[in-house]
Amino acid sequence: MPAPILTSLSLGFAAYLVVIGVYIISENRRPSATLAWMLLFALLPGVGVVLYLLFGRQHQNFGLTGKLMRQELDARLAPLIAGLEPEHREALARMEAEDGAAASLSELVRNTTRSTVTTRNRIELLQDAPNAYPRLIEDLRGATHSIHLQYFSWNADAFGEELKDILTEKAAQGVAVRILYDPVGSIFMLRRRYIRQMRAGGVRFEPFSKLWRVHTISYRNHRKIAVIDGRVGHTGGLNIGGGQIHPPRGFRLWRDTNIRMTGSSVALLQAVFAVDWRNATGEDLFHPDHFPPTPAELHDAWLPVQLTLSGPDSEWQAIRQLYFAMIVGARERVYLQSPFFILDTSIAEALKAAALSGVDVRVMISERGARQYVPYWAANTYMREIAASGAQVLLYQPGYLHAKTVIADGRVCSIGSANVDIRSFGINYELNAVIYDEAFSQRLEQDFLRDMQDCREFTVEGYRARNPLLRFRDSLARLFSPLM
Repeated sequence: MPAPILTSLSLGFAAYLVVIGVYIISENRRPSATLAWMLLFALLPGVGVVLYLLFGRQHQNFGLTGKLMRQELDARLAPLIAGLEPEHREALARMEAEDGAAASLSELVRNTTRSTVTTRNRIELLQDAPNAYPRLIEDLRGATHSIHLQYFSWNADAFGEELKDILTEKAAQGVAVRILYDPVGSIFMLRRRYIRQMRAGGVRFEPFSKLWRVHTISYRNHRKIAVIDGRVGHTGGLNIGGGQIHPPRGFRLWRDTNIRMTGSSVALLQAVFAVDWRNATGEDLFHPDHFPPTPAELHDAWLPVQLTLSGPDSEWQAIRQLYFAMIVGARERVYLQSPFFILDTSIAEALKAAALSGVDVRVMISERGARQYVPYWAANTYMREIAASGAQVLLYQPGYLHAKTVIADGRVCSIGSANVDIRSFGINYELNAVIYDEAFSQRLEQDFLRDMQDCREFTVEGYRARNPLLRFRDSLARLFSPLM
């Protein structure tokens, strides 16, 4: 190549790096994310820019529409929050008298998500789809007024067909059936014919966002919500699909955790759905018939529950704050389950500090992904780091571990949709239920201990003995972990 052309190309590339460097540095991201994007821009100049435009831009760059929508909905949410305020004050007073750590945690969630603690609740722990799906189907069949479902992935397989028959039948009976699905999470699972049949059967079956809005394609709604008649709620880690009953090839089972709620907490779950439905469709569901009063038989119940939300348009990364507080606030033990393990600096330091201070830290993750590889390569480096601090890192063996749970001191626990990874903390829309109850938390803890029997321990020595080329592959994958 002639020298003048080579010089021009070099100067052009240098100018390109300066321009994109100034732009992305000015966004004031975490340094690791900034450096990861700059590395991608340098290695893949054209592709890197496209990926950034699709997946990298911060949510506030997309205009004020979402902000205005949230401000409008604040006024609609205010009466609901005010009605639950007495339960929050009573719960906070009891927590301050009995457990100051729980009171601090509840205030953190209140200040980051405006969510109250509800106390008039009953919760059923549903481990794995063979236990969770039948309870969901039973509730769907019993619906008389409304069915609201929201899932990251919805599969038009045999189980999806079964649900279609149930839901169209309920719609024919006059029950209002509304479903939100994430179009990216369901992209290889839904067929147009299935969607047309749902809609023809009277079901409102709507995407959370449009795929043609490529500038927001990275911001996925990862929540799992079911609300029936405004009285019964389901949430946790399970999506809709037979793969949770009959797992993918290479996995013997699909391990997941869901809960079924009745009581005043269901109103908050309904409100989350109503906000997401309004943002997706424009329809306003904030009417009294969607928020029935708590049944009289639960007025004397006492089971404190608080919902915490996060998303790319949140002022605070609320679930990351929740996990951080639960880890650093633990005095005896903290047990954590997640299919992914991509840490930002704060969660990594919290886990290491807890382990180094003598807290029994146990982290259980899936040994491999169902279809992903790079996140699990990167996770090896984080596991080595955490294990070196004295934490016990456990790799689940018999199937795919999809549960997302955190248990602190057997007194408080979190169950929801958020993985322990950067995407769940700041990019996806997520929802977790925080349960301030010792008996429930210890039951979940016992399930964790049983799961340990199906794990092998990850050790620093074992990892060091691996092929150096594989360890280098893992280190390369870690460079891009802020982008995952």
